[in-house]
Amino acid sequence: MAAYGRPTLRDLFDDSPTPHIAHPPRTHHRDFYLATDGSFRGSEGGLGVVIETRDGERVARLSVPDVVPDNNVAEYRALHLGLDVLAARAPRDSRVGVLVDHDELAGNVNAAKLAARHPDNEPPHRFSVPPTARHHWRGIRARICGFASLRAARIDGGVNPAHPLANSPAEYAHVNYESDRCLRPEPPQNGDQRIPPPSRADRPADD
Repeated sequence: MAAYGRPTLRDLFDDSPTPHIAHPPRTHHRDFYLATDGSFRGSEGGLGVVIETRDGERVARLSVPDVVPDNNVAEYRALHLGLDVLAARAPRDSRVGVLVDHDELAGNVNAAKLAARHPDNEPPHRFSVPPTARHHWRGIRARICGFASLRAARIDGGVNPAHPLANSPAEYAHVNYESDRCLRPEPPQNGDQRIPPPSRADRPADD
């Protein structure tokens, strides 16, 4: 389970806005939650990834040093990495909640998921992808289409558990050697329904 005093990724997701997509109670029944972050300092950077089940069981953590041209590339590359790791460990019919502290990235992810359901693959809102991150964006979109349901929530960097992993890869290098885990969350309980704030009820709903 999550460490004492630290909210699970599910709790963070439930309490955060999901740009462009409504947040009806059934969305709380994600199977896996993925938090990512990318950092950029001069010519150096890092990628942080945390994956948990709905029950708060840790699936994976990564803290990887990287050389990136700017912060946007770091953010997109971190999400690309996290989705690749999750895709290797989770069934294709999984429902996934993504947590990032980058507004445009969260909005792009949700627009891409809605576009995947459109006959012409057109998003309801135009993507705003930095040119330097376009290659990673193609990989992200491919991974988004590979899961039964996926949506992104925007969280504050101060509570993003992937933030320290991205910013101090040397300090957290040990997490890369944790044992591989492929956990399935417990089935949701019938009474496990959480009501979202009314402000989330007037946006298009995902399944």
